[in-house]
Amino acid sequence: MREDLLKGLTKEQIAKVKSCKNQEELLELAKKEGIELSEEQLAAVAGGFCSSSDFRWKCTNCGSTDTEVLERYNEGTQHEYVRVHCNKCGTNFTGM
Repeated sequence: MREDLLKGLTKEQIAKVKSCKNQEELLELAKKEGIELSEEQLAAVAGGFCSSSDFRWKCTNCGSTDTEVLERYNEGTQHEYVRVHCNKCGTNFTGM
């Protein structure tokens, strides 16, 4: 993971982030530690995508990655959230 994506985290948090194997583990850790992660940070851990435009959110209902971002909140900040739509099952959900 690029070091600039870890800026602002403690050494202990960095070690925990690096040990996450997938997006679900990272989201769980972020909630537990109170860490706000950007889409770019999630993408880097979840699969090392070359850009955030390649990143696809995983549906919280059916698990599909056939999703699209509908809206962004606080774009470009540490507290960026997205509203996502699943094209497979029609579920809308919020990601961070």
